[in-house]
Amino acid sequence: MQRLIGINTWVWASPLTDAGLPSLLEHIAALGFDAVELPLENAGDFSAATVRGALERTGLRPFIVGAMAPGRELLLADGPTIAATQEYLRACIRMAYDVGAPAVCGPFYSHTGRVWRMDAAERAEAYRQLRGNLAPLAAEAAEAGVVLGIEPLNRYETSLLNTTEQALEALDPLLGNGVGLALDTYHLNIEERSSAAAIRAAGGHLVHLQVCGNDRGAPGEDQTDWAGIIKALDDVGYAGPINIESFTADNASIATAASIWRPLAPTQDRLAADGLAFLRSL
Repeated sequence: MQRLIGINTWVWASPLTDAGLPSLLEHIAALGFDAVELPLENAGDFSAATVRGALERTGLRPFIVGAMAPGRELLLADGPTIAATQEYLRACIRMAYDVGAPAVCGPFYSHTGRVWRMDAAERAEAYRQLRGNLAPLAAEAAEAGVVLGIEPLNRYETSLLNTTEQALEALDPLLGNGVGLALDTYHLNIEERSSAAAIRAAGGHLVHLQVCGNDRGAPGEDQTDWAGIIKALDDVGYAGPINIESFTADNASIATAASIWRPLAPTQDRLAADGLAFLRSL
């Protein structure tokens, strides 16, 4: 199965703004990518008009990703915090609708890096709160023809959803109604006994896939079972994009959030080009 291969602009820049967006998308297209992930870190960072113009010139297919910065919570938080987080996610949904992106993806439950211990009853309550606060957003996404891809993260970045199994349990009533799963091979490599089995468990609920090497660098020549992952994607009929997600170390906040403490390639362009060449070879 031929799938779009894309890349996240976080490889080069953070935050993404109108000032740098057109030239960066032109560069991504010139490297040979089919698609681009556009991180809307804050509402207003970039405009739909600027994105549409760049997409028309480059032919890239867009996908929106969100960033759960400190202060963004959909559970175990006060009313104003939850309301502000919902409004931020509404901005992401509107952006996706306005630029023709089919999905908005990210760890849409709690800020990245928030961890706490839970017993079974506390976990059940956390899942209940998440579903309740996500439900209106799911309805709005479905009405807009957009799906929210909820991403499990590794144990160092969250204690809520680490595995596909947990995500399926937590989101079950919402899945297929404006909500799906977004998986990332970096987190799968840490949390799952088998990345391929996790993809098969997600099945038709898998709406988005991010990839990178097991070290967060370019996919390829690393210890990830890429053949097994591609076979699993074929088995579940996944027709969505395969998007490289890595990060620049030039932005202190993004480097700290993603724990990028050393260069992952000689240059960011090399990371992108090597990753694209490997994915094309699959």
